[in-house]
Amino acid sequence: MADSIAVSEKLTGPRQFDLDRCVHCGLCLNACPTYRAVGLEMDSPRGRIYQMVQVAEGAPITDSYRSHIDLCLACRGCESACPSGVPYGRMVEDARAELEVHTHRGWMARRVRGFIFHGLLPSRGLLMTAGTLLYLYEASGLKALVRALGFLKLLGRLGDLEQLAPSAEPPFFFSQIGRTFPAQGERRYRVAFLAGCVANVVFARLNEATVRVLQRNGCEVVVPENQTCCGALHLHSGLREDARKLARRNIDAVLGGGFDAIITNAAGCGSTLKEYGELLADDPDWAAKATEFSAQMRDITEFLAAIELNRDMGPVNATVTYQDSCHLAHGQHIRSAPRMLLEAIPGVIFQEMAGADICCGSAGVYNVVQNEMSMQILSAKMAAVKAAGAQIVATANPGCMLQLAAGARLHGSGQRVMHVVELLDLAYRNGSQTS
Repeated sequence: MADSIAVSEKLTGPRQFDLDRCVHCGLCLNACPTYRAVGLEMDSPRGRIYQMVQVAEGAPITDSYRSHIDLCLACRGCESACPSGVPYGRMVEDARAELEVHTHRGWMARRVRGFIFHGLLPSRGLLMTAGTLLYLYEASGLKALVRALGFLKLLGRLGDLEQLAPSAEPPFFFSQIGRTFPAQGERRYRVAFLAGCVANVVFARLNEATVRVLQRNGCEVVVPENQTCCGALHLHSGLREDARKLARRNIDAVLGGGFDAIITNAAGCGSTLKEYGELLADDPDWAAKATEFSAQMRDITEFLAAIELNRDMGPVNATVTYQDSCHLAHGQHIRSAPRMLLEAIPGVIFQEMAGADICCGSAGVYNVVQNEMSMQILSAKMAAVKAAGAQIVATANPGCMLQLAAGARLHGSGQRVMHVVELLDLAYRNGSQTS
């Protein structure tokens, strides 16, 4: 019996009209991090599409096909390189949804996946419990002791994964959900802020900084009470129907609130949130509402760069480079906005890094399930960071921040990793101290 967790629709893999758009020109190859790493055609976008075509024409789903699809980061860098407009991100999600239907897992794997996707991610209570345990592990000194004694080396792959473990940040941002924060000065906009799921625990300070920066820019910020996980990780894992359920909850939580924009500070989440219209296109009761919701979605950098930015900032004297978040640059086609914001901060010396739009290896849960490849990609990324000579690596996605922070610990030279919004928040605070 297939382990599909919650698949209630017939899935036939990537759509034929999507498959037909690829002309096999190969311009995507150099944009693909896995092809750059291993040099295998079957681990390039062109090679994976060729395999998708074979399966669509009746070839069996083999372990080889599964491994090549699983090794894809779904970073969508190939979409930016493609002259034919091949929607590769949608295609690989379709392929993974089809694979999910044909996947047979053991009892333990089913329970773990069910707990993560059905239990943990949509549940504030479970996330708070997990965050509290994570905080106690670090605050008690146990984390430092385990690392100092070298126990992690004995754990093999689990020890490698521990390098990626985030720090919990109490008080968690869940306590702010349901609140409305007034604009500072004249109210120019009324916005909804979607705070995510795990981010409320491990990026609570980033969420607080996001609210403060929006307030500084004349926004009344509403954090809707009934919001939940966006469903991006579910989609990337082939659980499309679960993602649809979460999408409906978020639409209900926000739509009709009279907002000028719906804001996220997570590029990976934002890409999925902006695609709710496509996700629910075949649902007659939700299609129009989903399209309306997606039309209002804005990444925080996109929103701030489009309004008259409050320039009352103090200096942040540092050399800063920027790592493009894949789902911001390739999924949402937003590249200039975060750079414009960084260059607007007094004291910042902006230094572009080579290959800034090549994936860092985070890619949702990719750095967990494909850790070896993820770390190989990260090593190359950190070489580019060091060559840029920056003290601060800025990015626009919490997942990228975790990956780059691990890279700074493993391969760096003291670089600090920050979200673009955290740098803006620091600049506003510095401005308040000098005024």
